Amino acid sequence: MAERSRSEAGLVHLADRLTNSAAFGTLFREGMDLVEETAAYLDGLGRAEAKALDRAASLTYATESMRLTTRLMQLASWLLLHRAVKEGEMTLVQANREKTKVKLTAAEPGTGEMLAKLPEQLQGLIARSMTLQARVRRLDATIHAPAMEPEAVANPLMSQMNLLKQAFGQQTG
Repeated sequence: MAERSRSEAGLVHLADRLTNSAAFGTLFREGMDLVEETAAYLDGLGRAEAKALDRAASLTYATESMRLTTRLMQLASWLLLHRAVKEGEMTLVQANREKTKVKLTAAEPGTGEMLAKLPEQLQGLIARSMTLQARVRRLDATIHAPAMEPEAVANPLMSQMNLLKQAFGQQTG
């Protein structure tokens, strides 16, 4: 990690805590499990279900399965970047630079009317991927929020001393 100034030495950096938290570990496992489950579905049962759809629904299936896989690959990329931070393989600054290649807003699903034409299991995978995306986006906003400058700790008595000086006609210092 980059060297920190003495004034920052005692500070707890929230981003470091978040990437090392049990919550991140859970999110990572859930995300990777969803990627695997989706791949298995699309390569197996989903393929058979897609063949049974009419032409319009089949086109919607193809579009939504592509959006789903794109969304999940972007989320997996983000999760893997931040796992690398957790494992000490890269710094948060490096991950922040790399994450500019990850689009957490990519591949929003179609309308509810379109999704209703799809097999139930695909609808469920899409809904779960959207929930995962929302969780990752919230965590990303928290982890990569601009660092606030630590406020200088002022002498708590200074304002009172200044009032006393003013009251007795002396110049404030």
